[in-house]
Order: sequence, then structure tokens, then C-alpha cells
Amino acid sequence: MTTSSEARAAALLAFMQLSDVGPARGRQLAAKRDPLGAWDAIRCGKPTIDGASRDLERLWMSEAARLDPLAELQRHRAAGVTITVLGDADYPEVLAADRQPPPLLLSKGAWPVAVPCCAIVGTRRCSRYGRDVASSLGRDLAAAGVSVVSGLALGIDGAAHLGALAAGGAPPIGVVACGLDVPYPRRHATLWEQVASAGVLVSEWPLGTAPMRWRFPARNRLIATLATVVVVVESDVGGGSMHTVRQADDRGRTVLAVPGPVTSPASHGTNLLLAEGCGPCRDADDVVVALGLAGGASLPSRGRLRADAAHPEVPRGAHDVLDRLGATRWSLEGLAEATGRSVGDLSVVLVELEGTGAVVCSDGWYEAAR
Repeated sequence: MTTSSEARAAALLAFMQLSDVGPARGRQLAAKRDPLGAWDAIRCGKPTIDGASRDLERLWMSEAARLDPLAELQRHRAAGVTITVLGDADYPEVLAADRQPPPLLLSKGAWPVAVPCCAIVGTRRCSRYGRDVASSLGRDLAAAGVSVVSGLALGIDGAAHLGALAAGGAPPIGVVACGLDVPYPRRHATLWEQVASAGVLVSEWPLGTAPMRWRFPARNRLIATLATVVVVVESDVGGGSMHTVRQADDRGRTVLAVPGPVTSPASHGTNLLLAEGCGPCRDADDVVVALGLAGGASLPSRGRLRADAAHPEVPRGAHDVLDRLGATRWSLEGLAEATGRSVGDLSVVLVELEGTGAVVCSDGWYEAAR
């Protein structure tokens, strides 16, 4: 016999797979006393959800004919997915208290219990400096007993969680904008598995849901809600991280920003936050203080956020290139123009500098190791 909790979960799993259904409409269905009955009404084309047009109701009726809610429930359970519905006793309190709680949570792993959380967010197109800072922050915070929250994107998000995993400390939390069986980006599939194994991987979307662009702002609100402190490592002024900042501000969360080179586009957004009065994040100590845990955790000494790369001997005739690199990322063509060298000559010098570890190249962009 299906319990009332299972019936609600089954109906929501099916409903969240219909066209133009998001968290707001899902909450309408979750609030109904008989969600399976509401689902049957949808299958018959009867008005059930406020604000749905007649055309949309007809589309839902067609799509619903191909879905069996109880079979969907079994499919998810067979895949090792834990399903929690808004209103259930085990639904996370911090999300339930939010004004936009997910109607449905799907997770793999175990939710941290009574652990402070810090979100580390930033651009996918981060610099080596940003990647190193994010990794160090993730590592030091996890070691200090703070769960690191991120969206598992390329760049800053992934670096933060790799650092947290390396520490083997507080369990990480990964929040994704698609089904738990649709790793995005694909190159982070292993990272998804590692986060689920060490902590929890969570989504508000059923299995098979594609990572459509509009789902990422919805994901950002969950990141902002779960975290007590949000740290922006690198971001341009209009980056997705700034949406997370707005969501955090709306919820009264503390936002910190990592200072960056004024010449680096990747730091324009974070430096703007600092100019507007946002607190600086120089290392994990600053986060611990913002969390109100100062004195309660053992942290590495200041300075651990510096990159670990040594300063090797610079090849003869390459000092001008290294000086021009400074703290900025350069394309090959841009650096050639700035140094007055030919592209061919500069390429040879950059290869030599990479060989010593003085320069790092990522996706065609060059920068000095720190």
C-alpha cells in the first residue's frame, strides 16, 4: 500500500517532468491534500494548477498520459535517489523556512547534520590565482568543520569542492541544476560521484532533466539559502555569481569577496563588491569569523591561500614577458602586441617559461604562476 508521503513524492516526480513546470507550480501541487488525485485531474485535462492556460493544460494532459507516478517513484529509488517532499519531517529546515522552498528534493549521499555551511562561487573562466584561492578555501574550511556548498560548475565551483574533498573534513554539498544522472559539465562526472560519496549531491529536478539555462538561477537560490556565508572568489560584473549574491542579500546572508588584481576581468565583479562595502575574504579565518566560529576551529596560519608554485629561475631573455604578464591573463596575440615580440618568438619563450613552472597556460590563456 502506498503511504501518503509516497503518493505526494510520486505525484511530484511526475508533475515536475511536464512542460513549463518549475518550483512555484510544484509547490502548488505539493500543498494539495491529495496530490495523486490532482495528478489524475491533470491527466483528464481539468484545471488543477492556478495560472495554467487552457493550452498548457491540454499539453500536460498529453504528456501525463505517458507517465506513471508510482513507476517514476520506483525508478528513482532503484537509481539510489533519496526523495524528500516539502512538509516531510526529514526535509531540511533551512530550506523549509525559505520563501521559495523546493517542492521536491532529490539527493544522493547524506545531508550534513548541524554543520555550518559556506558557499564558494565564482566564474567558470577563472584565473590560476582564483582557482588556487578557491581550492585553498575549500580545503581549509572543510578541515575546520565547515561544509562547502557549490554548484559544481567549471572553474571556481569545482576547485572549491576539490579542495574540500582533499581535506577529508566536513562533508561537501553540491547543488545542481539538472537530474542527478545528467552530470554537467560532463568532465565533472567523477567530481559529482565524489561529492555524493563524501557528502550530498542535491537537485530539485527528476532524473533525466536537462541543464537548461533557466534552471541555473533556481539552483543559485538554493546555494544562497543553504549557506550562512557566501564567498565570491572571482566574477565579472554580470556573472552568474552575482545572481547568487543577490539571492544571498535577499535572504540576509553574509557575502564576502576575494580581492583580485584590478587589471583582471575575472576580478571586476569581486572588486566592485568590495568597493560597495562587501566584506573581504583573505583566507578561511575571515569566513570562520563571519560564521561566528572564531576561536572554535583550528585553522592554518595566514598566507595559506597563496599558490603553492615555487618561483623558478627565469630563462635568459624572458624577464620582460614575465613582467608584462603581471597578475593578468593574456592571449598569445595580446601578449605579443604588449611585449613587441612576434607571435613565433613569444611562443618559444612561453614554452620555456611553462617548462620551468613560471607560467601557466589554461584554455589558450597565459598567466604567471604565483
